[in-house]
Order: sequence, then structure tokens, then C-alpha cells
Amino acid sequence: MSEYNVKKLRRTNNGRIIAGVCSGIGEYVGIDANLIRIGLAIATLFGGLGVGVYAAGWLLMPEEGRDTSIVQDLFDKQQAKSTWQDHTDYSGEQKPQQ
Repeated sequence: MSEYNVKKLRRTNNGRIIAGVCSGIGEYVGIDANLIRIGLAIATLFGGLGVGVYAAGWLLMPEEGRDTSIVQDLFDKQQAKSTWQDHTDYSGEQKPQQ
């Protein structure tokens, strides 16, 4: 299978109401996004699980046209910051690498 035929779970711009989570899931699964919205609304009314699922989707699903999610961007930024701090001493000068 070529990379163009692989189906990817993404937050979509087309059909987006808030963040595109439901429309992305609907497109991926092949059902109407409104059914997913109704399901999440019902889950929210009966225990609040729908809000958590939607928030997790928002954070973990990459946006259409991007390769990384919000969480992955934060991890990468933190890793770059810690790598920079590991190679810099408190005076701001670079430490020699071993």
C-alpha cells in the first residue's frame, strides 16, 4: 500500500464546528460526523465522559495538513529545551560535549 492510500485520523477543516474532532473521526470511520456529535453529547449528559473524549481527541489528533498533534508538539518543544539546557551552563556558555 502506498502512503497515499493510507487512511489517517486527523482533525479536519471541512465540517469543523469547534476543533474538527468529530468530523475527523466521522471521515475516518466513514459515518456522518453528526452521529458522533450526538454520541458525545449523550456521553456528556450521562457522566461527562464525552467532554473528556473530545478533549483527548483535540490534544492527540493532528490537524489536517500537519504531522504532529498538540501533545507531540509540546513534548518536542520540552525535549528541545532540556537538550539545550543540558549543553549550556548557568553562565550561558556552551559546555564542551563529551
